[in-house]
Amino acid sequence: MSAIARIRAYLADKEMYMLKVGLLVRLEAKPGKERDVVEFLNNGLALANQEAMTATWFALRLGPTTFAIFDAFAEEIGRQNHLSGPIAQALMGNAAALLAAPPTIERVEVLGAKLPAERLAHAK
Repeated sequence: MSAIARIRAYLADKEMYMLKVGLLVRLEAKPGKERDVVEFLNNGLALANQEAMTATWFALRLGPTTFAIFDAFAEEIGRQNHLSGPIAQALMGNAAALLAAPPTIERVEVLGAKLPAERLAHAK
């Protein structure tokens, strides 16, 4: 491995430690609203891509009516901005129509991550 390749690998490894905090949001769709929740989450991706401090954003289906969002940030300020940003506003604005219960928002600590280094560099 060349010296440049070793340096790049070292820097990429260091970048993995930049994700420090995250959110795990659990969503339970109202009966018959599952497709609407899927559509809402698909639309959320475009909003997440506009958030410079959101390093990762995942929309997940955990079961027939159970969904989740996981996102991670390099710093607490990114998480706070996300919580007051357009995705959170849209979620809270649509929660009564789409969800059987209010979303459960858990603040989590990221202990480790495997992501492309260039993606994290854009999240700083």
